[in-house]
Amino acid sequence: MIRIKICGVTTPEDARFAADAGADAVGLNFYPKSPRFVTPAQAVSLVRALPAFTAPVGVFVGMPLRQVCAVAFQLGLRGVQTYEERPPEEDTFPFAHVPAFRVKDATGLEYIRKFVEAATAENRRPAAVLIDSFVAGEMGGTGHVAPWELLRGFDPGVPLILAGGLTPENVAEAIAVVRPWGVDVASGVEFAPGKKDPGKVARFVKIARAAVSQPESR
Repeated sequence: MIRIKICGVTTPEDARFAADAGADAVGLNFYPKSPRFVTPAQAVSLVRALPAFTAPVGVFVGMPLRQVCAVAFQLGLRGVQTYEERPPEEDTFPFAHVPAFRVKDATGLEYIRKFVEAATAENRRPAAVLIDSFVAGEMGGTGHVAPWELLRGFDPGVPLILAGGLTPENVAEAIAVVRPWGVDVASGVEFAPGKKDPGKVARFVKIARAAVSQPESR
C-alpha cells in the first residue's frame, strides 16, 4: 500500500477534493517564502474541510520546534514536516514528526542515516523521512525530480516518503524504482502555484495506487 500526500493546499475546496480523490494526507505550508504559504488562521478552514480520516500535516521551515508544536496543537494537525539540520532536542509527540531532506548525492543519504540513528538514540525516532530534490535556496515545490536511482534500495531505518517533481506522468516509474512508503506531490498536480488541478490530483492518486502492484523496475 502506498500513502499519498497532496501538499501545498491553499483552499478548503482543494483540501476536500484531495481527500475525496483518495489522498491520505493534505499538506499545509506555513513557510512564508513559499507560493503555497498559508497562515495558521487561514489554515483553520482547510482543516475543517477535511473528512475524519484524512490527516492534515503542517510544513514548517526555520521555526522553533516548540512553536511548530503549538501551531499543530492549535489546528489539530496529525503530523509536522520540518527541514532539520540536526535531530530535534524536544519531543513532538503526539504529532508525527517527518524531517525532510533535500538530497543530491550519496553523502546526503549517509546524513539521513546518521540523523535517524541519533534521533532514535534520544528516543525521538522520526515517524518517517521525506526526501526531496536539492535546489539551491528552495524548500520543496520546485518541480525538480529527486535522484531516484540513488534512492533505489535505500533504507533510512524509518518509512521513506518520496517527493520532488512527481506528476501523474512519472509517479508510477518513481514508485517502481524507489519503492517508497509514501509519495508527496505539490506542483505536479497544479495549474498554478497553490492552485490544485482536480483532474491531475485524481489521476495522480489513481496511478500511484495502481503502481504498487507493478514489478520493481530494473
